[in-house]
Amino acid sequence: MSEWANDVVSHPFADRGRKDGARGLVVSHAFAKEGRKHGARELVQGRSGPRWITIAAALLLLSASGCGHRHVSRQAPPQTTAPAPEANSPASEATAPETARPARIAPTPVPTGGVNAEDREYVATHRPIYSQKGYATWYTAPYKGRRAANGEVFSDRAMTAAHRTLPMGSLIVVTNLETGQSGAMRITDRGPFVEGRILDLSIASAKATGIYRLGTAMVRLDVYQTPKSIASGGRWCVQIGAFHSERRAKKLKEQLLRSYPGSNVIEFPGEDSYWVRIRPERDDRQEAELIARHVRPQEGEAFLTRLD
Repeated sequence: MSEWANDVVSHPFADRGRKDGARGLVVSHAFAKEGRKHGARELVQGRSGPRWITIAAALLLLSASGCGHRHVSRQAPPQTTAPAPEANSPASEATAPETARPARIAPTPVPTGGVNAEDREYVATHRPIYSQKGYATWYTAPYKGRRAANGEVFSDRAMTAAHRTLPMGSLIVVTNLETGQSGAMRITDRGPFVEGRILDLSIASAKATGIYRLGTAMVRLDVYQTPKSIASGGRWCVQIGAFHSERRAKKLKEQLLRSYPGSNVIEFPGEDSYWVRIRPERDDRQEAELIARHVRPQEGEAFLTRLD
């Protein structure tokens, strides 16, 4: 049974409980009043009266008071905790202040190997919903067990790719315009953070499209399926770098915190470099686009990036 259904069923029992509680309070007050009368009578009689009457009156008062409190008491609401950091966030982001920590991005699972037979069948029977041309290259993880931006462990053998703004988990086909080779794959990572490139391919994807030996090639990217809208919504940020100096990255971070006080800004190490990421309030796309247009770092570039 769903949580909603449980809530509906519990309402009659809650009403009966409130009635019983009210009846208990009335009875309790009656006993309490009677106890006060006995107590007053005992004070008038002084020590000459039976001592057991005084004790009984006191016990009756305590019993009545305790019963009434149990009926009207309410359980305190559970304490809320700050959301956990993103699965793909750098260690420095997890140490951000509790009030500034951004909401966690849920992992986006994809089929083992990136695509499966159903994906290839879908591509064969449908038309693309969006296309883009540009240069693609390939990449590999700098260390074993490194997680891609979608939360899964990166694999050189999976048909996957990195794109800066397509929704995570999008089903795409990449065609090498120089050789005609093509392959279906899924977006599981973010990048490339290099001006003039639109895609980073895994080794398996690069080999399937004939880009592995070339290193870089002009491609056509056709999008066939996305789990979320391309044109609207989404959770966005601006990634700036790469910096060769940690000091310069931290200096830019301080500037951005002053310029955009409602945003979450972090600086983190990359491979032989440093990066700065700014997430505007509510991960708003328009605000992120505005930041990307106006930020002019002394080193590196500002890249508009989608997180989800």
